[in-house]
Amino acid sequence: MNVKEEIKAQIMGALEGANFPIETPEELLAAFPKGAETTCKAGNIEMTAGEAGKLLKAGDFPFKSAEEVADTIISRAGL
Repeated sequence: MNVKEEIKAQIMGALEGANFPIETPEELLAAFPKGAETTCKAGNIEMTAGEAGKLLKAGDFPFKSAEEVADTIISRAGL
């Protein structure tokens, strides 16, 4: 599994119990187990949910699935 796939899997795993759709950035952060402090690590990449949230735009919401959240964050982070 490469870094991109590992980060995606970690984001999706962290959001496994979330209720979708998620309408706001605040709802998204609250859906992570440790909120903004939830951390994904792979290779030399480390990113908190708070840092990842800064990559999102108002137009990205609502999110319909954990995979959609993960794909958007990975795309914006340039992974």
